[in-house]
Amino acid sequence: MIGVDTSVRDFTIRLVMENGDSADKSIEFSGPADITHEATDAIVNAANSSLLGGGGVDGAIHRAGGPAILAECRQIVSKISILPAGKAVITTGGRLAAKHVIHTVGPVYYGGDKGEAEKLASCHRESIWLADEQGLRSISFPAISTGAFGYPVAHAAAIAVSSTVGALAGASQVKKVRFVLFDAAILREYERAAETFLRSNPAPPFRIEKASS
Repeated sequence: MIGVDTSVRDFTIRLVMENGDSADKSIEFSGPADITHEATDAIVNAANSSLLGGGGVDGAIHRAGGPAILAECRQIVSKISILPAGKAVITTGGRLAAKHVIHTVGPVYYGGDKGEAEKLASCHRESIWLADEQGLRSISFPAISTGAFGYPVAHAAAIAVSSTVGALAGASQVKKVRFVLFDAAILREYERAAETFLRSNPAPPFRIEKASS
């Protein structure tokens, strides 16, 4: 079943999966918060295709994690040239509390008719699959593509929630996914997306539960 749980202080709501192979898995929504402070096994960087750092979340992660992250990114770039939108790679976390950074490139939003939704969904799926392959148990996401890349937050949140549920359900190692949102307005949109997902999936294998008081 999937329920909404508000009883733990380090998140505002979470989706708890307790059905079959999904037992004990959860998706948490937290904020306003700084993803560079997360202590999950990996945090996700909303990178650019060069993997050489930038602004926003990308720049903050490189600054907090130090030069070891960029050094590994350069090694990856020497082999693949650029990282296409929707794909993901993994590096050390450097000085971060998280031991790893998963770098994924979100789509630039051009109105929604150029495959942006599928690329954004792929960012979340590929990141979770990569974490799972590496034997990681927990991963934290920012609001990918909602900053300089211009993706409308409400649409991005809906895609993030639905793609994450599917990827997490199929994961064998990853148990916890966190969305760590920088400000209250973005957090509210992700909360709404989670609640809408619950309301729109009343049939098995999921059972919807109300938040506990």
